[in-house]
Amino acid sequence: VSLCITMLGVMAFWCGIMEIAEKAGLVKKAAEKLRPVIRFLFPQLPVGNKANEQIAINFIANILGLGWAATPAGLSAMQELKKVSRQKEGVASREMCTFLVLNISSLQLIPVNMIAYRSQYGSANPSMITGPAILATAISTLVAVIFCKLACMGREDRL
Repeated sequence: VSLCITMLGVMAFWCGIMEIAEKAGLVKKAAEKLRPVIRFLFPQLPVGNKANEQIAINFIANILGLGWAATPAGLSAMQELKKVSRQKEGVASREMCTFLVLNISSLQLIPVNMIAYRSQYGSANPSMITGPAILATAISTLVAVIFCKLACMGREDRL
């Protein structure tokens, strides 16, 4: 219960920060900066689609190690990707699959969850996990991108 209360506070704080950033227009600016990356990862996604912004929010939250703050944006991004999909009901598009795989790989520069858990359980140096976490998530994200690009080679567009 103590851990849940701690994590709830951290989650509420970062979700609030993300909401403020969105209302201040920072998310839109970040989405513009991430446009080349999003274009590379999701080549069939229309440029002005709302999914672009939701994907950017999700990526930013994951990079900051805020998996919980990334969840609402991830769900919104999937709904937007479903709207533009030409797949029959119940079949995920290539972009939906790519987004899911990248979301699961979760590149993190600041592993907030792990630092909070380690702090909660009395670690002498809770942030010591940062280096190994960056390395592990960078490798998992690189493998995810390579997998998605290889899986999509030679297949017709399905968005």
